[in-house]
Amino acid sequence: MSGTVIVGGGLAGAFTAALLAKSRPAPIVLERSAAGADKVCGEFLSAEAQTYLRQVGLDLDRLGGVPVTLARFASGKRLAEARLPFSALGLSRGRLDEALLQRAELLGASVRRGVSVRRIGPDGLETTAGALAAERIVLASGKHDVRGARRESDDADWGMIGFKTYFQPSRSEQRALESAVEIVLFEGGYAGLQLVEDGRLNLCLLVREAHFAELGRTWPALLARLMEEPHLQRRLGDADAASDRPAAITGIPFGFLRGASPDHRVYPVGDQAAVIASFTGDGMSIALHSAQLAASAIEHGAGPGRYLARLQRDLGRSIGLASWLQRRAETWPGRAATVAALAAIPPLFSHFARATRIRGGALLAGS
Repeated sequence: MSGTVIVGGGLAGAFTAALLAKSRPAPIVLERSAAGADKVCGEFLSAEAQTYLRQVGLDLDRLGGVPVTLARFASGKRLAEARLPFSALGLSRGRLDEALLQRAELLGASVRRGVSVRRIGPDGLETTAGALAAERIVLASGKHDVRGARRESDDADWGMIGFKTYFQPSRSEQRALESAVEIVLFEGGYAGLQLVEDGRLNLCLLVREAHFAELGRTWPALLARLMEEPHLQRRLGDADAASDRPAAITGIPFGFLRGASPDHRVYPVGDQAAVIASFTGDGMSIALHSAQLAASAIEHGAGPGRYLARLQRDLGRSIGLASWLQRRAETWPGRAATVAALAAIPPLFSHFARATRIRGGALLAGS
């Protein structure tokens, strides 16, 4: 029987593996992808996230992280700008996840690529490589549920679809985007723009399923609708698309915060533990925070119940506030009022940014 098996080698799974790498027996990571892959993600690394990653020896500057110090919000022709209360980085998930998984392996974790987990059951894991028994299972499958441990919540908002693709912006727009993350609010959803390594522009957006259905459920129709937004037209009008089709995912439970483990051996982390509204830019730091707490619980012999109780204390307030803000921004009066208020009182942004961060600070996670 294996000691700790980690289902998924993405951000939360690889970080858990790095933290537990010196355990004996070493943790086993089951990663379905043979190589690093892009994820539907805004790719915004907050100060907390950077601290966690550097904790395990990851050099984010060498990986090409792009500094971010400003935030802009747009709705129609309205635009507001504010300085971030911390220095962030833009870095693609394809590069980051691969570097972190390699780091975990270098530290001593056992990584098995090309292995998918079909089900978590009472006898262990059913995988494409056969059955595997484990004393502990870290569920780090990201936005993809695994049979036997699916996320269920009546409080979460399941009605949005996520899309993500890259563009190569014109030089003038690239200069305009330097050091900034931009959020564009529109009818039926919102989009984020941010530069990552190699001068690429990440466009990541969320749209209501009903709104997407009205557009015929096609990416070209949705992109054409987005280009009606003045700010997106300005940024993307002369940009070259990196691909014809974006990465996409449905069934994202925004506002989800897992209250109980599906099994006494299972420690859910990352999106399997909590999902905050994307505009906060806190998704990756929450994934790393949950991994830190789970690894600490495992090292100290604490069960999933104690770990999840701590996670709820740390995240409950910020996730609730973020969900409220997201619902408010979906109405036209809410969008207009939000951008107008931020334009008139820039310090409001710092207030909301701090209020949607992890309670008590991520650096206290291991205490």
